[in-house]
This record gives sequence, C-alpha cells and structure tokens, in this order.
Amino acid sequence: MNPEDIEAIERRLGYIFKDKSLLLRALTRKAAAKEQSEQGQSCEDQEVFRTLGDAILKAILTDLLIEHGCTTRGSITQKKQTLEDEKTLGEMLRTMGIAPIVGIGERIVGVHETTYALAETFEALVAAVYKDGGYDVITALVTKWFSNLIN
Repeated sequence: MNPEDIEAIERRLGYIFKDKSLLLRALTRKAAAKEQSEQGQSCEDQEVFRTLGDAILKAILTDLLIEHGCTTRGSITQKKQTLEDEKTLGEMLRTMGIAPIVGIGERIVGVHETTYALAETFEALVAAVYKDGGYDVITALVTKWFSNLIN
C-alpha cells in the first residue's frame, strides 16, 4: 500500500496512526496475507483484530446507548444489533470512502467489495485504532462515526 493510500485512510478515519503496521494489518484479509507470504513477504492478517474490534465496538456502543436513554437490556440489545449489523458496518466504510482500498489481493475476485468483508474490516480498524491510540481515542471516534445513528 502506498503512502498516499495510508494518508487517505487516516484522513477518512479521522485518526493518524503512530504505528502504520497496525493500520496495514487491519486492512489485510487472510487471502491477501497468504498471497504476500507466497511472494516471500511477511504479512499478518486482520483475523485477530476483527475479534478484538468486535468486543471493543460492543462495549462502546452499549455505553453510548445507555447514555442516550436505553434503560433495559432488551432495548440495548435490539439497538446494538442494528448498529453492529454487517450492513451498517459495511456501509460505514463505503461512506468513509475506505471500501475501495480494502482487501489487498482480493480485488480480482471482488471479495473486498462484499458487505461481509467490509464489516470485518471495520471491526479490525476499531482494534487497530484501539491498539495504537487507546480506549479513549477509539471511543471518541466510534461516538463520532455512529452519532447520527444513535441520536
């Protein structure tokens, strides 16, 4: 990935990474990492970041929903499921303009364009920002990204 792509993604996310390798890992799907490995390049994929990002996103969204008046477990669960739905997360990357850069190595088969792949990448990006900037930083960004959906 060239420096211009990295800068564009950071600008669209609203966050500048201190450790760019975290961003690259979040954007690299398993097939792309395998492809790079076959070419002799060391590359980690986003898989574990997706798991971490999913957990962080759940915590932040739950807290935001409580702050915005959700008072029962049922109402929190229902609204959170809508917010973290793969369609919502995928659309968020499309809206940010990050979708075309996702899935290095998977463009040939179009995997990078699927809503599922975009949602997974969104979760991986949440983890990457968390690992680079901490919980307060990712909380502020998630609050900004989801503000129009929560209010």
